[in-house]
Amino acid sequence: MKKYLILLLLAPLLSLAQSQNRPNIIFIFSDDHAYQAIGAYGNKIAKTPSLDRLAREGALFKNSFVTNSICGPSRATLLTGKYSHMNGYKRNDRTLFDTDQVLFSKELQKNGYQTAWVGKMHLNSLPVGFDYWNILPGQGHYFNPDFISQPNDTTRYSGYVSDLVTQFATEWLEKRDKEKPFFMIVGHKATHREWSPALEDLGAYDNIDFPIPSNFYDNYEGREAARQQDMTVDKTMRMREDLKMDADYEKGWLYGRMNAEQKKTYKAYYDKINADLKAKNLTGKALVEWKLKRYLKDYYATANGLDRNIGKLLDYLDKSGLTKNTVVIYSSDQGFYLGEHGWFDKRFIYEQSMKTPFIIRYPDVVKPGTTVEQMILNIDWAPTVLDIAGAKVPSVMQGVSVLPLLKAPQAAKVPWRKEAYYHYYEFPQPHHVYPHFGVRTDRYKLAYFYGGVDRWELFDLEKDPDEMANIYGQKGTEALTKQLKASLKKLMTEYKDEEALKILALARM
Repeated sequence: MKKYLILLLLAPLLSLAQSQNRPNIIFIFSDDHAYQAIGAYGNKIAKTPSLDRLAREGALFKNSFVTNSICGPSRATLLTGKYSHMNGYKRNDRTLFDTDQVLFSKELQKNGYQTAWVGKMHLNSLPVGFDYWNILPGQGHYFNPDFISQPNDTTRYSGYVSDLVTQFATEWLEKRDKEKPFFMIVGHKATHREWSPALEDLGAYDNIDFPIPSNFYDNYEGREAARQQDMTVDKTMRMREDLKMDADYEKGWLYGRMNAEQKKTYKAYYDKINADLKAKNLTGKALVEWKLKRYLKDYYATANGLDRNIGKLLDYLDKSGLTKNTVVIYSSDQGFYLGEHGWFDKRFIYEQSMKTPFIIRYPDVVKPGTTVEQMILNIDWAPTVLDIAGAKVPSVMQGVSVLPLLKAPQAAKVPWRKEAYYHYYEFPQPHHVYPHFGVRTDRYKLAYFYGGVDRWELFDLEKDPDEMANIYGQKGTEALTKQLKASLKKLMTEYKDEEALKILALARM
């Protein structure tokens, strides 16, 4: 009886100790932040000390891919661990995200985690499975943005969006229940179009002469879908809205929210650039290259504010004693073009769009400075978080936890996927990118564009890393093409993409 009473008395303490030993998890999720714009991924120009620190202190994945390169669908995949055709969110439109389905946030709550989402969500639905949330409506604004908090209250705040997201995140960390482990998504608006830097970051890259990508003047030979897109720096990028030349600071959603000081600072900075542009009277290639470099200066400057705020959050974890027991994950909702193929934006199965940064710091579990070569997908994010939390991964999730790659002494020997399946849907607006699906292996990529263009593309990534030469149909590729088509069909079947299987059956050979 005495032993029984002692166990009863100790049970709450043992439960608390077990709860406190489970790691906290923070998932920092940016928007349109290209892997090739991060120092840890080899960029020598970008000022990303905080992300570089995360990579030094944790693991950097070199081949992390999304399954549908578009903002909302990527967030839906994060929450569900399922492909777009399975979670019901295929496009950035007015679709309401189905929050009744299995979400990893709900699973974390069942397993004793307190959960929060701060910042950008962009799913036309309010968060479910989160004890606390304070989110941007839709795309949100860079300056003086609105935030929606429980129960459904909208409040406008003064300041820059990246700073406010960090402020609300740290405030929740201060107020949380200290006796329970936590999970938090920190959703940043940066570096989404129209790339509006914080006031202190204006001109941060003005002394940099950005190199022109080798395939900037791509003529899209043999790639009809690429030829018909509407996302070039040359023709699609807008001088007034995107590049802020002759901007209207009194009207419109871009600058109308700015206060007098913000408008004054922006106007003074961009008026000088505008005057210099007019004085040069550029035309032809000179003007197109000016547009590219102007875009990159703003894009990178906007990323400065993102990285600085990631640093603030990491510093908070250090000062509050949370670093040792907190897993920090960083990723973006997809990649982004920084002039490759003459483009900005994303969508295509090509590398700069399909590949996204993924960095994870897990103290005492992940060896600092680890690099992982294996292909992971964004369907793997939810299972990984649940695995870290010690929770069971629901069978409906289509991804797998990447922890085995991080824990194994020789990750290269861990049985792992050799192929990645991709399916993009949104057409024709806003950038006239034809829907397509495809498979990527460690060396090859096969894609089929449908919806009117109906063409196959095949690339040898070893010989043609810039994906310029479509070798589909060339002599000598018959066996390879047959093998890749079989792999594509197998993946469609495995992931239950019935729509794609029907299109494949009718695909022009």
